[in-house]
Amino acid sequence: MKIGYFLSSEEWGPRDMVTLAAKAEQAGFEGLWISDHYHPWSDEQGHSPFVWSVIGALAEATEQKVTTAVTCPTVRIHPAIIAQAAATASLLLNGRFCLGLGSGEALNEHILGDRWPEADERLEMLEEAVDVIRTLWQGGVQSLRGNHYRVERCRVYDLPEPAPPILISGFGPKAIDLAARIGDGYVTVGPDAESVDRFRSQARRGKLVQGGIKVCWGPDEAQARQTAYRLWPNDALPGELAQILPTPQHFEQATGLVTEEMIAEQTPCGPDIDRHVGALREYADAGFDEVYVQQIGPEQDAFFEVYREHVLPQFN
Repeated sequence: MKIGYFLSSEEWGPRDMVTLAAKAEQAGFEGLWISDHYHPWSDEQGHSPFVWSVIGALAEATEQKVTTAVTCPTVRIHPAIIAQAAATASLLLNGRFCLGLGSGEALNEHILGDRWPEADERLEMLEEAVDVIRTLWQGGVQSLRGNHYRVERCRVYDLPEPAPPILISGFGPKAIDLAARIGDGYVTVGPDAESVDRFRSQARRGKLVQGGIKVCWGPDEAQARQTAYRLWPNDALPGELAQILPTPQHFEQATGLVTEEMIAEQTPCGPDIDRHVGALREYADAGFDEVYVQQIGPEQDAFFEVYREHVLPQFN
């Protein structure tokens, strides 16, 4: 299993992310995830740069593969624009680009005043959006008229060869089935072996499975727990809240029900190397091909040093 680094667009500004990406490469991480948000989950996180600009900078700063984790191509940005952006990103990265797509969250997609659809319709829109993207990647002038999207005499002139793989995010049975049917791979968070098995049982052999994990390494466990709770209490919200709450302020209200203990239970915090390694092994045991680690908070340099010396060698 390869271990990469997760660039949090919610926690870091654009220049910081480019710097962190270079440090991750030097530490031995293999690949980068980068989140695509218009808003952070909370004002405490405090950032949300435009991901496609950052990807252009990453292409010059590292030799790493980059995956969007994940882009929503359905409401805020038309899939024809995503097709052009992803094609350019792949060219800049010399083919080291994967387009991770998902059905999105109201947090980012409500901003233009569009209606936020129900879950089944969002998946239907995602499937049609993928068809738009792949059609435009075939080259030439294309026109499409679907249930949700229309493309009229549209051509993406600068196309990579081959086209970048499209990975589909999914957290429920319908989304996982869609990922297996239309995706070149599957993206999820949490070491969920059942979801991976469901995807692999339907997908063509050899399709990629990527996962993400948050940790908060630090020399003091109590302080690391406080940092994780301060910055990411939304991770413990249940059900569909992450998909339907529209603003950071709503998330801040909802996370009033989340305790520090709830976050610490699911997030490796502190200096215990065995706990960090054990959390990653859960992904390997669940059948993941790649997992991307997000270090929460300011202890980035120490995190890179500890993972380079003590964690990553255990997975080589």
